[in-house]
Amino acid sequence: MGSVLSAITNTIPISQFNRGLAGKIFEEVKQSGAKVVMKNNTAECVLLSPDEYVRLMDEVNDARLLAIAAERFANYDPSKVITEEEMDRRLGITEADLEGYEEVELE
Repeated sequence: MGSVLSAITNTIPISQFNRGLAGKIFEEVKQSGAKVVMKNNTAECVLLSPDEYVRLMDEVNDARLLAIAAERFANYDPSKVITEEEMDRRLGITEADLEGYEEVELE
């Protein structure tokens, strides 16, 4: 029953925008969360507050990074690890090339 009530209270016909109720709709989105805008009985778009959009995008990005980290960890082979010095040698980077740059701290 909760999903039916949620669907009813969180959908807005596009005609309400045409009636000049956009400001009221935007305030409802800020107060109570996302709204689905319906056009011709079909979901047309979802309205989110900027804060909710940023939160969701952060969550998506965190999930992507976690998936990359998990894949890298699954394929990790300690025998293929090389030192920073070896990498510098392979790339032809010398101490003189690095002068004037601050040390970078990785977390």
